[in-house]
Amino acid sequence: MTEALAGTTAVADFEDLPNHTAPETDPWASTATGWGAKRAVMDQHDWFTELVSRALELRHAATPRPYWPQRRGNGLSHDGSSVRDARRDFARLIGEFADNGYLAEVFGEECVDDHSELPDASEVIDRRLGIPHLWPLAPETWDEDTFYGLIEVFHDLVSRPRIRRYHSYSGCGWHHSEFHNGPARILYRDKVNELLREAGIEYELAAEGEDLGRLVAITDDARSALVHRALTDSAPDITTRVRHAVALFRGRDTTVESKRSAIVTLAGILEERRALIKDQLGKDEGALFEIANRYDLRHREAKQRGDYDEAFLDWIFWWYLGTVELTNRLIASRTAG
Repeated sequence: MTEALAGTTAVADFEDLPNHTAPETDPWASTATGWGAKRAVMDQHDWFTELVSRALELRHAATPRPYWPQRRGNGLSHDGSSVRDARRDFARLIGEFADNGYLAEVFGEECVDDHSELPDASEVIDRRLGIPHLWPLAPETWDEDTFYGLIEVFHDLVSRPRIRRYHSYSGCGWHHSEFHNGPARILYRDKVNELLREAGIEYELAAEGEDLGRLVAITDDARSALVHRALTDSAPDITTRVRHAVALFRGRDTTVESKRSAIVTLAGILEERRALIKDQLGKDEGALFEIANRYDLRHREAKQRGDYDEAFLDWIFWWYLGTVELTNRLIASRTAG
């Protein structure tokens, strides 16, 4: 609750309530006697159950309205770069994750009673990214590749603690344990993607696929939904190939060659389903494969056409991916019938 709710009032109210671990039998706190008697006083279980049931009534946190310098255009960093601002905001975000114990599993935690040597955080990052001396974070020193690399690295490092305890001796502070990376990565992607959107950076962390947790080019909602359906509705052997094609196509470092490879992968799936497509679309099914065969995509022969804009590859990729998703539905309907 300390992470999900703004302020400390809700948590304080929760902690002030009794924590009943068995049916209430205290006659002073009940309107009746015996097991299962209705409690006159709400306990923590009742309070939290009501909070969950009324979750849709809670207002989402909103970014404060711009302050005076920002409204007058003076709130940017010294070089006016939104990317540089995003670096600084990202460093603050990682600081919040660290404060909440999300990095304790990989970086460890200091304790006045435990003098064991902690892992070197810089070395942990260096082993993954190949760049030394990145911890503590110093966003003013990062180039673009380092910044984007750190975004991807911390996606794989964060892990949510299920238990925390306060060590009061000598003001030691909170200690965390029992970590789970699934919920942590979902939260991390959400917060980082929001940060990138606000900075006008046209990348986001992928939420599924072979490139999960890697920066990919942003697409509109309809194409994002198409990717999701193609990944989740395909048979396992097809899913592996679709994952690979999507990762090749939308990666931050994608090239014309990788886009061609992505299209060839999808064309191979459709070739295997050619009989199904012909049965549903009739004799014109050949038009679907003519582009892959006549243009500089699959066979790479001298007679093939290659003088086209890269946007052509984008069009073909989404057309083929949409056709894969269509054939998935046709196969599912036949199986159901």
